[in-house]
Amino acid sequence: MNDLRLIVLDNIEEVGNNVNNHLKELNNTHEDYIIPIKRDRFSNGEGKISINGMIRDKDIYILSDVGNYNITYNMHGFTHHMAPDEHFQDIKRVISAISGYATKITLIMPLLYESRQHKRKGKESLDCALALQELESLGVDHIVTFDVHDPNVGNAIPNLPFENFYVAHEILNDLIDNEDINNLLVISPDMGAMERARYFAEMLGVDVGVFYKRRDLSKVVNGKNPIIEHVYLGTDVKGKNVIVVDDMIASGTSMIEVAKDLKEKGANKVYLVSTFALLTEGPDVFIKAYEEKLFDKLYSTNLSYVSDKIKEEKWYHSVDMSEKMARIINTMHKHESLKPLFNGKKEILDKIERKK
Repeated sequence: MNDLRLIVLDNIEEVGNNVNNHLKELNNTHEDYIIPIKRDRFSNGEGKISINGMIRDKDIYILSDVGNYNITYNMHGFTHHMAPDEHFQDIKRVISAISGYATKITLIMPLLYESRQHKRKGKESLDCALALQELESLGVDHIVTFDVHDPNVGNAIPNLPFENFYVAHEILNDLIDNEDINNLLVISPDMGAMERARYFAEMLGVDVGVFYKRRDLSKVVNGKNPIIEHVYLGTDVKGKNVIVVDDMIASGTSMIEVAKDLKEKGANKVYLVSTFALLTEGPDVFIKAYEEKLFDKLYSTNLSYVSDKIKEEKWYHSVDMSEKMARIINTMHKHESLKPLFNGKKEILDKIERKK
C-alpha cells in the first residue's frame, strides 16, 4: 500500500469511515488507510491524543468536524458537550503528535473553525485568521475546507495552500433527481450569500434574486441587530420553483422568513439549500414551518454533524459528501490537478435537459 494515511477524529467518524471505503475502491485495495488514535480525557476536562499506528514518512490527512456538538465527556461529575474551541484543540493535539514524523500534513476541516469571525470591526478578535496562522506555525502543509463563509480569509496564510470546495454540484445532483426542476429561480437570502447564489444560478443557467435584510441598528439582540423586514430584489417569483441558497443555517428563523415571503409572493416550490445545517435551536422552527407549507425540502450535507432526529424528518435531505472528499484526498496525494473537482456545470445542465 502507498504512503497515504487518514487520521479521523471522533467528531467525524462516520464520514471518515466512508471516505476510507471510497479510497479503497478508488485504489483497488482492501487495506485500510485510517491510522488508529487514542483519545484520553482527564476528569478536569484536559485531554491528550496518542497515535497508535505507523506515521513516519507518510502523507497524512487529518479529518475533523469542529461543529459536532454530540461529542461528550465527563468533567467534574457532569456531562459536557464539546464546543468548536475544544475540537480545534484536539486538531492541534494530533498535529503535535505527528509533527516531525509525517512527510506532509493536510488538514480537512469541512466547517472552517471560526469562519464567521473572519473580519474585524473595531476592538474585537480576529479568530479565523489567528487559527489559520496557528495551524501554519504548527506545521500544517495544506488546508482543505468547504464553502467557507468568506474565501478571502485564506489571505491570512498567503504562503500556505488553502483549498475551498463548493458543494453545488453534489447538492444539485440530488435535488434534480428528487424534485421539480422546471421553471427554476435561485434566491440569495441576503447580500452576503449573493456570490454563492450566483454560482448555483450559473450552474443551472437560470436567473438569480436576492433579499435585503433591513435591520434595526439601534438595538442588539443575541449579538445581532434584529431584522425589521426582508426586501426582495429580483424577477417575479410567482409560479416559480425557487432554490434559496446559503452557506449555513444557524437558528433558521431568517431562512424561514424568506421562505414565507416567497410563498406569499406566489412561489410554487421552495427548496432551502445550505452546506451546513447547524440548526442551533433545534428542528422545531422547521417542523412548524413545514406543517404550515412554507417550504418543501431542506437540502444540506453531512460535512458537519446533524442529529438522527433531524435526518429522519421528511423535510430534510442529507447529501453525502464522502465520495467527493475521498476524490479530493486521492487527487492531492497523487499530485494531480484539482480543477476537475471544482466544477460540474456541463454535467448538471445535461442532467436537467435529460430530466426535462
